[in-house]
Formats: sequence, C-alpha cells, structure tokens
Amino acid sequence: MSKTLDNKILPSLTVLFIILVSIISFYNYTLIEKTLTTTPLKTTSPTSIEKTLFPLTRKAFVKNKYPVLSPGPKWVDAAATYNPAVIYVNNTFYMFYRAQYRFHGTSVIMLAVSRDGVHFNKTYKVILYLTLPEEMNGGCEDPRIVIVNNTYYMTYTAYDGKNARLALARSKDLIHWEKLGIVFPNWTWSKSGAILPVKINGKYIMYFGDSNIWIAYSTDMIHWVTSKDWIVLRPRPGYFDSKLVEPGPPPILTDQGILLIYNGADENNKYSVGWVLFSKDDPTKVIARCEKPILVPEHSWEINGQVPNVVFATGLVIIDNKWYLYYGAADTYVGVAIGHIDLKIQGG
Repeated sequence: MSKTLDNKILPSLTVLFIILVSIISFYNYTLIEKTLTTTPLKTTSPTSIEKTLFPLTRKAFVKNKYPVLSPGPKWVDAAATYNPAVIYVNNTFYMFYRAQYRFHGTSVIMLAVSRDGVHFNKTYKVILYLTLPEEMNGGCEDPRIVIVNNTYYMTYTAYDGKNARLALARSKDLIHWEKLGIVFPNWTWSKSGAILPVKINGKYIMYFGDSNIWIAYSTDMIHWVTSKDWIVLRPRPGYFDSKLVEPGPPPILTDQGILLIYNGADENNKYSVGWVLFSKDDPTKVIARCEKPILVPEHSWEINGQVPNVVFATGLVIIDNKWYLYYGAADTYVGVAIGHIDLKIQGG
C-alpha cells in the first residue's frame, strides 16, 4: 500500500515542482533582463591568446577566502549552488549556476550577476528547468557557455535520475533559451561539454566526458560527430587524476596550443583542478600536461558539503591579464580563484 501511494505521490510532486518553477521563470522579469534585451551585444570572450606561460601552477591563482555564491534563502536553491558557467557581457559577469532545493535533489540552472566578478547578486530567475524526458527526476546540471556568431551556446547535463546525457541550448540574449536536445542520442552516458568557440581546421571542437575525455567535431555548433574510440585524455595512476578526468571551462586557444582546464579525481574521490595542452594542428594530440593540480580542496566549505573534498572548475573569464576561474566547492558553493597573468588576448 505504501509503495502504491509513493508511486502516485512522486509524479504529482514532480509536476507541481515544474509548475512552480515555470511560474517563477515567467514572472521574474527583472531590470537585468530589460538591460540585456535593449543593450547592443558586446562580449569579452577568451578565444585566442598570443603569449602565455606554462605550466600554470597553484601559485598562479589566489582563491577567494569565502564562497562568491551560497545556498538560500529561496527554496529553489536552498540547499546547493555550484558548478557555474560564467560569461562577461556589457561590463557584467553573468553566472549560470546549478541550484538544488535539497541535497541530491532535482537541479535547475539559475542566474546571478556581478560587476566585479566576486560579489554576485542572485536574480532568482530560473533559466533552465526540466522539460525533456531525459531531465525528469534529475534536472539540468553543470552548464558551460560560449558565444559564436552573436549566439550563446550552452552545454549542460540532462539527468533523469539514472543516466546523464550531454544536452545543448542556445540564446540570443542570455535569458531566453531554446533547448536543442541531446547531443549524442546513441550514448546512454555523456556529459560535461567544453567547446572551443573558434574553428580548428574548419571545424569547431568539443572536449567532453567524465571518466575519460573524448573529442567531438561540428561545422555548425549544433550537430556534433564523435566516436567512443576518440578518447584524447585518460586518468593517470598515482596522480591527482588517477580515477577520472572531466573537462572544465571552455578551452582557449594559445600560441602554444589549445589549453583545457580540467577536473580530476583520485582513488579517494578527492577532486582537484589541472590543465592539459593540445596541439593546434591536431586537437587530439597532447603536447603538455600538468604534473600537479592548480586547485585543491583547502577551505572548510570546499571540504564539507553535499559531496566532500571537491573543487570542480566550470567557468573562466579573462579580462586583460586577469583570470577569474570559477569552481563548485563540495557540490554546495561557488568559489573563484583569480590569477594575474600577463597575456595578450587577440580580439579581446
């Protein structure tokens, strides 16, 4: 009898959740939205770097001592705010973060904004919520955002409570998003898509995956081709990434190669952040890789939370010589590490 009631109640609660989130999204038109839809598009996007210094080390970045985004007090993100995509547009940092109303509960993607990249204000606007069959019972997770030809593209994870699948959405104004569906329908498990927003050899490339890292190619940013044989990065026994590797923020093009900041976990499920450099001529070829992580769990709010001992980078903004690396901490908070690195960004 109890199981029968649960089977009837749980679908009703899911429907109620979707309805409530939809109401919030529809009516929460803020000044931020009006500004976005009336201001000409001007974006600073880290695409091509003329000069850089490798390897990046822990000394290159200084972490903010406290989270730049924390849960609550609203119910939609009352339990957790983490793993954000961040993009800099019209002198404003736009953070799209994963929000949960309870630990291990349904995820939606919400918006926060900042002028300085450290102090963020929540808009309490839900940008993406579960609408696809592949999102039911789990939601929308871990976005990354790039801009190509004045269109924003967001990769995110669609999770149904059992399988995680890489999904894609696009927008012209960062507020209204069109879901384009699952990127690789034939894969039962795929996530964490990090797109290089410039073409290499006539094609866009994307690094994705969360055990190994694979590569995919596209000519239009919508249709992507890959193979389960196209693994470009694997875990390394004895290192901080001995158990798994997973892409972080969108990669950037440097004069030395394609720089991908990635996340790695060891056998104790401790998550740290590292980097790898791929060839510009052959994006599948590794030409350099860090020996030690550039970010590790240190602060109490990185060690304790929904999932302990996690720093998980997903967002990167570069303004002049200042790098803002955003990461999820313990699957509960958002942190930022800032590096002052002397770089000349072409087209920035």
